[in-house]
Amino acid sequence: MQTPLTPKQQAIAAREAGRTLSGLSSATRAAVLRRVAAALTENAAEILRENAIDVADAAEAVARGEMTTALAARLKLDERKLAKLADGVRDVANQEEPLGKVLSRTELADGLMLQLESAPMGVVMVIFESRPDALPQVASLALRSGNGLLLKGGKEAARSNRVLHRVITQALEPEVPSTCIALVESREEVASLLALDDVIDLVIPRGGNALVSYIQRNTRIPVLGHADGICHVYVDAAADMQKAVRIVVDSKVDYPAACNAMETLLVHEALVGDGRAQILLDALRAAGVRLEGGPRAAQELGLPLTADLHKEWGDLEATVEVVSDLDAAIEHIHTYGSAHTDCVVTEDSACAESFLARVDSACVFHNASTRFADGYRFGLGAEVGISTSRIHARGPVGVEGLLTTRYKLRGQGDTVGPFSAGEREFTHKRLPTTDA
Repeated sequence: MQTPLTPKQQAIAAREAGRTLSGLSSATRAAVLRRVAAALTENAAEILRENAIDVADAAEAVARGEMTTALAARLKLDERKLAKLADGVRDVANQEEPLGKVLSRTELADGLMLQLESAPMGVVMVIFESRPDALPQVASLALRSGNGLLLKGGKEAARSNRVLHRVITQALEPEVPSTCIALVESREEVASLLALDDVIDLVIPRGGNALVSYIQRNTRIPVLGHADGICHVYVDAAADMQKAVRIVVDSKVDYPAACNAMETLLVHEALVGDGRAQILLDALRAAGVRLEGGPRAAQELGLPLTADLHKEWGDLEATVEVVSDLDAAIEHIHTYGSAHTDCVVTEDSACAESFLARVDSACVFHNASTRFADGYRFGLGAEVGISTSRIHARGPVGVEGLLTTRYKLRGQGDTVGPFSAGEREFTHKRLPTTDA
């Protein structure tokens, strides 16, 4: 029986396999991805059988009070979701080649050409809770971008993650070593991996605030992601109420456990005076949403006073607050939000453009559900997560978020000496990135 690899050996093996992967042609990497997509559908029965056991165990854990319903809801896979995952993998395969993309070209001097190109990050570790659908999404992006990948899923999805990992890695060979995508099982291994800043280049946590905060405190590896998904919908005085009801209900109810679900509804005070705010509240309640209010909403709309305006409910619950105008709505979002996704519903174009320009969030929408903040819906094929960071990548993170850059210099025996002696001059001429 083969001795299991240590965490460091897993990371080193993933790096070496990633270098093999990045050296393949774009067509070969795309072909590997199409095999992965086919494997997901061909092995659907086995995947769903293992997932059903995880879901049943989760239901028992919820009954014992050991797991939230929101966490359990993220576990379930079905044929439709698997087919969608396979389609997402094919979309990633069909994307423009991300590696070696020329970002800039500069003639440093006669015959000395400098080129800036996109390149793989190296080794990426993704730690995710509950959602097994994250595994094929992340794997497809790592394969397209030429990165080695370490995956750590939650124990509640252990069976689902194991079968998905096996199905995917079997589809990689012979071109790509199966060690390119490693599945980490124990929490102790995660602690060891977080110490490997000499081998792992990026950590992406997909989970709640506690998970993200723990990782940020316990590693020197750069961390990409978001801690909270406190998303707002602001319904302006100039809102079309039919649109507003659709957007508010969809933002909250479509998938309340998602990080892009609405957690706080802000209503212009004019909507309280003419009864339109009550229409929104009635629509949410009819959809099964329990409501709490900020200070003004508690007083003016008769809602129970919330204990926390900075709250990610993750379930069929939401906060409501009344604001005096657009400025107050934006101030509320910046004070209590998490810079994830925020929306304005209005027919006033000046109000909409002001909101879009001034709200400092990763995703800012006008007259559209917050649930659109998603890599698949953005046309990225899949996402490794949604980032609220101001550095590197922001919003839904697709292939581009797993890339860095490198310079390539082509010379003809050039040395620095003649430039230092004043015998040669730099031209620093910017050139087109294509020959067209």
